[in-house]
Amino acid sequence: MNINIISQYKGLRRENYILCFGRLVTAMGAMVRPMLTMILSQKLGMNAVQVAWVTALMGILSIPANLIGGKMADRFSKKMNIVYLDIVSVVCYIICGLIPLSGKSIVLMFIASTCQNMENPSYNSLTADITLTEDRERGYSLQYLMGNLGGVMASAVAGFMFRNYLWLAFLLSGISIGISSVLIFLFVQNITPVKDISQKAVYQADRHGESLWTILRENRLILLYILTASGYGAMYQMYNYLVPMDLVRLHGDTGAVIYGTVTSVNCIIVVIFTPIFTKLLHRFSEPVKTMYGYLMMLFGYGIFLVFAGHISFYYVAMIVMTWGEVSNMLAESPYLTRRMPASHRGRVHGLMEVTRIGVMSGYQMLIGVIYKNSTPTFTWIIVLMTGALFLGLTGILAVKDKRRYKNLYRV
Repeated sequence: MNINIISQYKGLRRENYILCFGRLVTAMGAMVRPMLTMILSQKLGMNAVQVAWVTALMGILSIPANLIGGKMADRFSKKMNIVYLDIVSVVCYIICGLIPLSGKSIVLMFIASTCQNMENPSYNSLTADITLTEDRERGYSLQYLMGNLGGVMASAVAGFMFRNYLWLAFLLSGISIGISSVLIFLFVQNITPVKDISQKAVYQADRHGESLWTILRENRLILLYILTASGYGAMYQMYNYLVPMDLVRLHGDTGAVIYGTVTSVNCIIVVIFTPIFTKLLHRFSEPVKTMYGYLMMLFGYGIFLVFAGHISFYYVAMIVMTWGEVSNMLAESPYLTRRMPASHRGRVHGLMEVTRIGVMSGYQMLIGVIYKNSTPTFTWIIVLMTGALFLGLTGILAVKDKRRYKNLYRV
């Protein structure tokens, strides 16, 4: 790999690297959440509609929790928010590993997952606080890279643990999150926000005492971006819902193993291409990167649809989809943090999570009903048409954003 691609991550604050290492350790134990669909369908015997309703209900119930998480990020210590919420997740996963799998396990998984979502505004806001505007894309890119580096092993191991050692996957998840919490608590010391006086930072000036809705009325394109990003999340969620359902339908018990190995390819491609895409796409605007993300995801799903039943093509589809995932990731947090006052970062990230969950939950329920009452092919066509609609909205955003936030487009 070219030395310039690696060296682009030099020069960030020490705390950035600690947060990234925390992401790595946590991801190494993230074996359970990606397997939720298979746990519900194969371990607990639920059908497609029941799985959709349970996962959607979990998402809807977490909406107030995410709003609270955003408020916490703007009001309390972001570092301690992460630590306290991680402690709750650790306890829940450890208990899941010690009791028989049942409805109680799903409730505990929901609590742990909600806590992990609640800490995202604090994580994202803390990263923005300690990173200059020009360096922010590199900071978020490195976090994403390390998270997926840990996920390479986790996803493959989870596929093999699913049948007989699911309890161990729960325990490893809890232990990994616990190690991450200790690292952040002990070594993330300097969390003083950086002083950024560049022309591109003009939109980030603090506006204490003003409500989030006042800020959003003046920045309505933020709402459009949140909608398009939530649409991307709903589309990508089909990889965790429709894909495993189809793999089980097409390949029986080996579907879980195939899904685990395909997910590992996702993580490997992220590790390889995140630094490359960070370098190649740094001159492109965030809306354009999101458009690339949609295009590649639609192409990947198209490959999966056309070549369903041919295992080798699943990996091709996953590679293409992952390119889109990386491109979209490079846009999300930088878009919001560069256009919103620093005083409102936590709340806007909380709003983003709430909107994403709402869109993802509603869409998954709809797709679950369609999947049950029609053919898999027809269901995938609906998914592709939805993605094309959101791609069009993102194109509109790209045009309007350049007019509204002119300073961000000056070289």
